[in-house]
Amino acid sequence: MKKEFTKSIIFGNAAIKRLMKIADKEKIMEWLEKEYKLSDEKEKVLNFRSSTLEKLMEIVNIEQADEEGKFDEWFSYKYEIFEEEELFLKELIKDNKFYLNSYNEQTLTVKFIGQILNKVKFLINKAKDWYEYSISCKLNNWTLNGNPDFFVATGIEEPKIPYFFLQEYKREIKSSGHPKYQLLAAMLTALTLNKKNKIVGGYVIGRYWNFLILEKLENGDYEYFVSKGLDCLYFDDLKKIYIILQAVKYLYCK
Repeated sequence: MKKEFTKSIIFGNAAIKRLMKIADKEKIMEWLEKEYKLSDEKEKVLNFRSSTLEKLMEIVNIEQADEEGKFDEWFSYKYEIFEEEELFLKELIKDNKFYLNSYNEQTLTVKFIGQILNKVKFLINKAKDWYEYSISCKLNNWTLNGNPDFFVATGIEEPKIPYFFLQEYKREIKSSGHPKYQLLAAMLTALTLNKKNKIVGGYVIGRYWNFLILEKLENGDYEYFVSKGLDCLYFDDLKKIYIILQAVKYLYCK
């Protein structure tokens, strides 16, 4: 028997009786590892912030697919924007157009993105908005965990079932990796937690917004789709972003 097991385990009566019924030493070792979760293999952990496509592919079979027509239902959602909402969006552009590109992450969040999210008001069907709360899951012998910048999920004091993510409020892509892969890690976690086959999300880099759809296929593989970018400093694009976010509440938060 391995020394590390004999030195570290104190057996109770139940365990001793169980071992007495096992004659084969290899079976004893298998039972010990299962019963006490002992293993020579180190735990595999991936934090969302460290995610790259290569790391995600170590965990699941995942690839990007052609987005043609994939966003039609979501992006064509009928939402009537009131005059007050249009004035809000125009004012937002006016107040930030000369400065947005120089904002750091926190300033961009507080002065621009947060204003939009609060206006959309993600409170529907027992779901609400969460900011940098921790979520995690076990997937294919890996632990995925992290604190997404923003997501919509059920829950009262802690998030439970995630529906939508908006990730990485950055001015530019840094060496730590593209924000879409950090977003995908969070979305993979959500699909594992809510036991669904589809989830939506988005990421922001400065003035540009992209939206994603992640789907789990019948064979267990994953496909993701990335929308064309929208420039939030153009009114028509910002209006579209606003409607897309409103559509999240009514199409996917259920």
